Amino acid sequence: MSPRELGGTSKSIADKFDITTTGPAQESETAPLLASSSRPSNLHSPRRHSTNTLKRAPASRQFIDAQRTTHSHDVLHFHSSDEPTYFDFIMEKVKNTKLAYYVDKLAVESEPGLTNAQLMLNNHDLKPVEPARRLWGPWNFVGFWVADSFNINTWMISSSMIVSSGLSWWQSWICVWLGYSIAACFIVMTGRIGATYHISFPVVARSSFGIWGALWPVFNRAAMACIWYGVQAWIGGNCVKLMISSIWPSFEKIPNGIPNSGTTTMDFVAFFLFWAGSLPAIWFPVHQIRHLFTAKAIVVPTAGLAFFIWAIVRAHGLGPIVHQPAEASGSKLGWGMVMGIMSSIANFATLIVNDPDFARFAKKPKDAFWSQLFTIPLGFAITSFIGIIVSSSSTVIFKGDPIWNPLELLQSFLNEGGSKNRAGVFFIASAFCLAQLGTNIAANSVSAGTDMTALLPRYLNIRRGGYVCALVGLVMCPWNLLSSANNFTTYLSAYSVFLSSIAGVIICDYYIVRKGYLEVKELYSARANSPYYFTFGFHWRGYTAYICGILINIVGFVGAIGKPVPMGATYIYRLNFFCGFIVASGSYWALCKFFPVPATSDVWMEVGEDITEVSMAYDNDSGEVYREGSRDSGAKGFSAGEAKMDLER
Repeated sequence: MSPRELGGTSKSIADKFDITTTGPAQESETAPLLASSSRPSNLHSPRRHSTNTLKRAPASRQFIDAQRTTHSHDVLHFHSSDEPTYFDFIMEKVKNTKLAYYVDKLAVESEPGLTNAQLMLNNHDLKPVEPARRLWGPWNFVGFWVADSFNINTWMISSSMIVSSGLSWWQSWICVWLGYSIAACFIVMTGRIGATYHISFPVVARSSFGIWGALWPVFNRAAMACIWYGVQAWIGGNCVKLMISSIWPSFEKIPNGIPNSGTTTMDFVAFFLFWAGSLPAIWFPVHQIRHLFTAKAIVVPTAGLAFFIWAIVRAHGLGPIVHQPAEASGSKLGWGMVMGIMSSIANFATLIVNDPDFARFAKKPKDAFWSQLFTIPLGFAITSFIGIIVSSSSTVIFKGDPIWNPLELLQSFLNEGGSKNRAGVFFIASAFCLAQLGTNIAANSVSAGTDMTALLPRYLNIRRGGYVCALVGLVMCPWNLLSSANNFTTYLSAYSVFLSSIAGVIICDYYIVRKGYLEVKELYSARANSPYYFTFGFHWRGYTAYICGILINIVGFVGAIGKPVPMGATYIYRLNFFCGFIVASGSYWALCKFFPVPATSDVWMEVGEDITEVSMAYDNDSGEVYREGSRDSGAKGFSAGEAKMDLER
């Protein structure tokens, strides 16, 4: 049945979908809600997105069982005969309990007509972004990354290269340029997927890890975001402490009522104030918070420039660091620069995999390409340069070692006293506070919220997931994690290994194996004959490649935590992101070469530009299935000629 025939017929919905109705005495065994009273009784008319390039499957694959049940309302419940039945079994067992009734009240809005399994894959925040919410233009992305670059971590990024690796200031700055330029290339590669098909990272991961297999990479990313949220909130709390102390110096004299906790009453109060003050920002939808980044992109760089000028004026020059030669030479210098580049990339590991979460709101794919490719290295290089010069000036101002942490430097200015110093510290600390807020929302809250939406889409959306992330960031006691800088650095390096393998599989799957072709509707399908269902919803090729990318670095990681390992493993681990990415992507390509996957194209073919409103409910004419036998045999989905013919139809 064609879309025109489907839309123009006067048959009822029940006739179209072969729906049978039952009375109150006969309840459906496949009710999609725990307690079905809250499901809307009306169904949207079936709609299909415009990437109808493939021949449709036999009608038996499209068969829909649906029955009507009656609790407080008449509700249509759907079940596809091609779906596994364990979700229906679980729901049937618990749907009449009191717990189920109250839990169901927490359910978020979802499209009518979805099955139990689909409700574990769909909600409003997971579906492709419709044109009305595609509001991010190129300057929004520029503002986003300018705002993100001005934060305290970037300010200090060169310090470890100069202090620990013995590099000169200009050598460390080159490492920053190279590291963030490479990171920008990875960013635009993953971001293009989201900008083209308007889908988030959890949905993108389904094509390479499987419908259910994608949950593990998503959980990895969500866990990382929650931990980083706590860390960034703790740093933001230090900004609040400076703001309060600059107005009321007696704040620093508050007695410590929580000894042996790893922190003090003063520090915890400041942290809690920042944490609580961040909660309102989580409320706003992603397509609207671009205004926060625009404001941050104006206020924070201005404050950073003012801090830069203030330090130079106080020091009557740039300080000795700009004249300090490199202490390292030979192979030590070479490896020091390599480690500096890798630390810059590792700092971006989380953002590399989740850039589709923001890029999907782009008006056009190119809006998320050039703007990110150039702004990232430029913004982060300028911020690190300011950090180098200000820290260099601090050696002259305070007659000691350079102070790399800008908050410690502001505290030193505050300790000098004077109303001018206090005013300057207040305004600069306020700007850093805004910087931490924007970074925490962009890199952690939204990312964790999007990931948690995929983990439990029936009950979580981005807003709820963001608040869960904030709660985890509070209870994790981030001051304990930051008590040892070495432990925190080791933890970050370990997680970059996991994320590099995920990025390797996803990028190889999209650009090399599938050549840009995705069937968007099937990414939300739990049917066994879906091209992304693979084996029980898990893609063994993707997981094999993912594990290979981790194994190449595992011995070096053991050495990083203090165990004796061969020097070769240490060298490999120093290149951990590259090694994990290359091994994972290479393994995935080889496995797909010898064991072909469905839904691929012989030529480059992105078909996401015409996607508007996509209905995920199963219908009799989905148009998003494969030629007979292709899913079972693993053959490629179509050739270029077949795709062109079907598009012309």
